[in-house]
Amino acid sequence: MVTLKEIKKNPLVLEFIKQSGNTLKVLKYTDHGLDHANLVAKRARQVARDIGLSKREQELSAISGFLHDFANFLSRGFHHYLGSIMFLDIFKDKFQPNELVKISQAIANHDKFEMKFSNSITACLILADKSHVHKERVIIKDMKVIKEDIHNRVNFATTKSYLRINKAKKVISLILKIDTSFIPVIEYFEIFTERMIFCRKAAGYLGYKFGLVINNFKLL
Repeated sequence: MVTLKEIKKNPLVLEFIKQSGNTLKVLKYTDHGLDHANLVAKRARQVARDIGLSKREQELSAISGFLHDFANFLSRGFHHYLGSIMFLDIFKDKFQPNELVKISQAIANHDKFEMKFSNSITACLILADKSHVHKERVIIKDMKVIKEDIHNRVNFATTKSYLRINKAKKVISLILKIDTSFIPVIEYFEIFTERMIFCRKAAGYLGYKFGLVINNFKLL
């Protein structure tokens, strides 16, 4: 069975991720390259593991996380569809049919315009991806550029970001530490409210509630 370790050795995948990161850097986006892919893969695996999915489902969640943005070099607006098709084309002979379907669905459905929950892999990916806000995602370090763009400002001000899963209480929480001397917390909600709704829906699909904690204050 194909593993994430093998996926990470695929030269096409690595080049697609590299070029996707470069493309969005030119557009002054936050990181969507290899660092983001690795973190989302790790976080998707964590969610799958901590809620009790099988080892194979954990692996599929991680693979989906690693591949979810690798078509951005072709189109930002349709990268989720293109990524799903590209995955099927590259790996159609490597996975079992049911695994192909789950991963391709997760990649296609992770974008906010087409977010649907038809399997747990998709939900794990969305929680991992939409919760990724952190200072390290800011690519352009010029403070003038950072201050001009709200996405850069919010990410730059976020010094801690992780998911905490409480299986006993059935709660998945995003824990953040935001430097309020750099931005007011309200700016976080200006751009991430929709993403938190997606996280809530994803957690709900998995049978969990979603919580948000910023600077030790529970907000959701």
